[in-house]
Amino acid sequence: MIAFSPLRRLGRFARLQLLRLAAQTPAPIGRLMPRRFWTPPPGAIDFGDFGRTEPISVDFGFDRGLPIDRYFIERFLERNSSNVRGRVLEIGDNEYTVRFGGTQVEKSDVLHVDATHPSATIVGDIAVPGTLPDRAFDCIILTQTLHLIFDMRQALAEIARALKPGGTLLVTVPGISPIDRGAWGHTWYWSLTENALERLLASVLAKENTEVETFGNVFAATCFLQGLSLQEVSPEKLDVRDKSFPVIVAAAAKRPLE
Repeated sequence: MIAFSPLRRLGRFARLQLLRLAAQTPAPIGRLMPRRFWTPPPGAIDFGDFGRTEPISVDFGFDRGLPIDRYFIERFLERNSSNVRGRVLEIGDNEYTVRFGGTQVEKSDVLHVDATHPSATIVGDIAVPGTLPDRAFDCIILTQTLHLIFDMRQALAEIARALKPGGTLLVTVPGISPIDRGAWGHTWYWSLTENALERLLASVLAKENTEVETFGNVFAATCFLQGLSLQEVSPEKLDVRDKSFPVIVAAAAKRPLE
């Protein structure tokens, strides 16, 4: 249980009372007020194209353009592109390594579970100890993969071991998200909060060397669940962050220097 101080409880009560009063404002006046103070009364919501029980896209929005979660992932990697350097490991392919590392990358490795995959330079499962070489990578890019591994802590321990001292893990995981209906649906185990990812990373890497952040808000989450693409929404609305509605949780975590 969280204990609130009397002053904080009073402030919360006053705010709720003000919101209740604002909600009773007649619609012609209420619609002129900031949305955080006034919302349409029950029965007056217009669901429009969202008034359906099937999403507009069942493929995360890939069939309509760039999925909204990918917009957040790519913004995160762009801001951390200075860490994509030296020897870099990515899962599945090296698209982000090439895109965000460029000439900073000296060697690009790709981990894949399928030995016949043409891009694979390392074959195996990161949840299995010994899959990756020890202290080998300056950067590991782990986007939208950790939630597909049941033993996430074991996978992160393997990744932490594979980082060079001072190396960086760039990881993203889903928060509010549909579950894949295709090949990955049967191994989609988790969605994570900011607190969960922070504690997982702290269990294998130093907490003080880890920065966790969330991307999303109620608008972004609703659009993503419906399968809309970046091309259909306002990026300015997507850029507003509300930790209560995390579409993507991301972290940059460094292995301490030794």
